[in-house]
Order: sequence, then structure tokens, then C-alpha cells
Amino acid sequence: MVQLNDLRPNPGARKKPNRKGQGIGTGNGKTAGRGHKGQNARSGGGVRPGFEGGQMPLQRRMPKRGFSNYPFKKYIVTVNLDALNRFETGAVVTPETLLENNIIKKIGDGVKILGNGDLAKALTVKAHAFSKSAAGKIEASGGKAEVI
Repeated sequence: MVQLNDLRPNPGARKKPNRKGQGIGTGNGKTAGRGHKGQNARSGGGVRPGFEGGQMPLQRRMPKRGFSNYPFKKYIVTVNLDALNRFETGAVVTPETLLENNIIKKIGDGVKILGNGDLAKALTVKAHAFSKSAAGKIEASGGKAEVI
């Protein structure tokens, strides 16, 4: 049985840190890998991220125009009418039943029923939105299209 006091890391999983400034024999003594003088040799030296030595940085060279709606985008899942034929006549079809029957993978921000294909059964379909043709075909088959 393995116990906590028996646990050891795998060989080679833990590497010793490279100790700078520990003498000439280490290859990292004296200047500690920083070279001689210059901005990067100083304590607190170096430049901020994105600084290009005074050249106009890429972030500022790129044109900035317009507006992106991406953060506010709605993810609407679409279902065609012919996919609803697998339900029994008179069944109530909701986004949850579509999810259980693997017609959709997730509900997202809403489910919209589209009018592609024909509906052979009278179903009560509850969804967040319907296309005009889908609503018409559902009513024509004797069912009801209810907006949630």
C-alpha cells in the first residue's frame, strides 16, 4: 500500500534551479549572464512589454476601427422540422426533450425551429423562436407552435 511518506517525484521531474553569480566555474558568475553594462544589465532594467525601442509599437500601428459585437453574440440553436418526425403524435416537444433525444447538443441562448422538411405528425412544439414557414407547417399538420 502506498503511503504519503513513500511518495517521491519521478527521476528528472524536479530540476535544480540555475544559481546565478556563484563564481567563475559555474559559467554564470560575475555578471550572472547579463553581459557588461547596458539597460538589461541594471537592476530594474529592461523595457516594458510591447516597447520597440522608440519605433511605433505594433499595437499602435494597427488600425482601430468599428465595433465588434462578439462579446454580446447570442448562440441560437436551430432545428429543422424534419428532425421532429421521430416524436410520437401528440407529443409535447420542448428544448429539454430535444436535448434528451440528441437532436441538439446544448440549448444555448435559445432554440429556433426552421421550416426545412415536412412534419407528418401533430405535435405541440415549444421553442424560443419559429420561422414563419415552420410555424405554418406545424399548424397545417394539426399541431401548435408555442413561443416560450
